[in-house]
Amino acid sequence: MTEEKSDQESKKESEDNAKDSASNAEETATAEKADSDKQESDKQESDKQESGEASAQPTRAKASRTQEKYLSRNFDIPKAYNIDVYEANGGYRALKKAFDMDGETIIEEVKKSNLRGRGGAGFPCGIKWSFLPKESDVPKYLVVNADEGEPGTFKDRYLMELDPHRHLEGCIIAAWALGIRYCYIFVRGELQFAIDRLQNAIDQAYEKGYLGEKIMGRDFDFDVYVHPGAGAYICGEETGLIEGLEGKSGQPRMKPPFPAVVGVFQAPTIVNNVETISAIPFIVEHGGQWFADMGIEKNGGPKLYGLSGPINNPGVYEAPSGITVRELLESDRFGGGMRDGHELKAFIPGGSSCAVVKPEHLDVQLGFEPMQEIGSSLGTGCLTFMDTNTCMVRLTARLAHFYHHESCGQCTPCREGSGWAAKVLDSIEAGRGRMEDLELLLDMCDNIQGNTICALGDSIAIPVRSYIQTFTDEFEQHIKERGCPFPAWSKAEPHSDSDAA
Repeated sequence: MTEEKSDQESKKESEDNAKDSASNAEETATAEKADSDKQESDKQESDKQESGEASAQPTRAKASRTQEKYLSRNFDIPKAYNIDVYEANGGYRALKKAFDMDGETIIEEVKKSNLRGRGGAGFPCGIKWSFLPKESDVPKYLVVNADEGEPGTFKDRYLMELDPHRHLEGCIIAAWALGIRYCYIFVRGELQFAIDRLQNAIDQAYEKGYLGEKIMGRDFDFDVYVHPGAGAYICGEETGLIEGLEGKSGQPRMKPPFPAVVGVFQAPTIVNNVETISAIPFIVEHGGQWFADMGIEKNGGPKLYGLSGPINNPGVYEAPSGITVRELLESDRFGGGMRDGHELKAFIPGGSSCAVVKPEHLDVQLGFEPMQEIGSSLGTGCLTFMDTNTCMVRLTARLAHFYHHESCGQCTPCREGSGWAAKVLDSIEAGRGRMEDLELLLDMCDNIQGNTICALGDSIAIPVRSYIQTFTDEFEQHIKERGCPFPAWSKAEPHSDSDAA
């Protein structure tokens, strides 16, 4: 769920960066030769990794926007989730460097990096860290949001399952920089495999002396715990997560006070996303400016993008911040284009709570400000592509039912408005809609958005409004023709028995 908004970049800057991204994506004279060279390079690197050779020491002082992997570099290394393999490939090297730096220096490097929160809100990580009090009479906490409940989002589980020590290294560095004593990784309960991998990595880190008391001979104690959630979407909101962590119902708190001042167990707390923390070792090892140069203005570093829908190569891919949607969709290195017989109708940039976007915006850069300029949001950066057979009324109704089911019920606009919207949308899809229902739905969205404790209310209002305004003709067609003109889904969709009128 997206909670904060960011300043907009200028269109000229976006266009210039788009040109830079396109020109620097290939390092050889022609695209054909670059692809061939890259494949050979990847094969040689893979051979090195499988034979157990460690990754080469970094030599570049400044980053270039190439396709070299960082966040996902260990995904293809056999058993990289084991600490010995992780260390053999440069693991915990950044931690050792961090121990020779003071906390303020690390925080300044994170600020300089332009690392934005990867969980959807996009709040600058270094600024959030600076909110934590330097002195506290009670222990300070790091809480990692590994709930990953946003529909269409599936990137963080890869980091936890395939490279858990990278995440732990980021946690330890953050704790060292901020004077944090304890960390809780709040994992969505359904992700049992990720939970097991994390716990195994934590056990190994304790055995090696990276966790516990007097870590690496320093006057520094730090403990990490995995806490399985109960599958509530609302616990993706940071204060709802904190409530759940304390054993209560996941109902978000009023803010202020913010978690940095009064968080878990009423103590100062930093809440960060899995991918956000996993990027910290690279910032410490290479420097904040290096990370910033990997992206575009105000959006630093490489990022994981999840691609789903009727495309040739769905999955999770690493690419620089600011890559265009078109390159992610059409490049053979990423999505590989739409499948044969499927024409792109629309896409969601970063999870179901984002506004829907038409194909005319494929050349927009994936950054928080560029996406806001076209009325949507980068969100989690996991894109869902939809073809021309997708019924937008049916999809909107499905989303409304999801958010109604996941509402904690604490706020009347969200609790009542989400259910009412779902009923009206069901009626339109079933052929019982009226033209005035469209204005009714837009009025509901206006009364929900901005009038709830957390952003879940916005998460239903923003997409519902965007689908109606972007595909008005399709909604009107359902009403005029008294039914849905699109093919049925494989299973019959439930509809409300009550007429929403």
